[in-house]
Amino acid sequence: MLFWKVHRALVRVTGGRRGLWRPRDKTWGALRLTTVGRRSGQERSVIVGYYEDGPNLVTMAMNGWGEAEPAWWLNLQAHPKARIQLADGTRQVVAHAATGAERDRLWDRWRSLDKDLDGYARRRPTETAVVVFEPVS
Repeated sequence: MLFWKVHRALVRVTGGRRGLWRPRDKTWGALRLTTVGRRSGQERSVIVGYYEDGPNLVTMAMNGWGEAEPAWWLNLQAHPKARIQLADGTRQVVAHAATGAERDRLWDRWRSLDKDLDGYARRRPTETAVVVFEPVS
């Protein structure tokens, strides 16, 4: 928990010059996601892991594999437009949960990055949403 607090502070203090990185073949990257709070209407930022799928970015709606849905995912369900800061710039996106064959394909890609993915997912009482960020044209 302390690590993630320090990580968020590092990204905030350095304006994203430190603490964000691009994914590689065998590892995920880290991005800063800014959503609009579903109740407050205020901007909320969080750092999440991701990988690239063509022009889209993909993450999972997990709260440390805990039972509850993460607040950022609840915010995106209410307001799907968001801002993403990457190691090399910022982009506006629209989010949706992958379903069906798209979800299966994207989950399999996560599985190649994290061999324990299915075991972690079994800790949750509900299915973990695979979230796709599409660039806004």
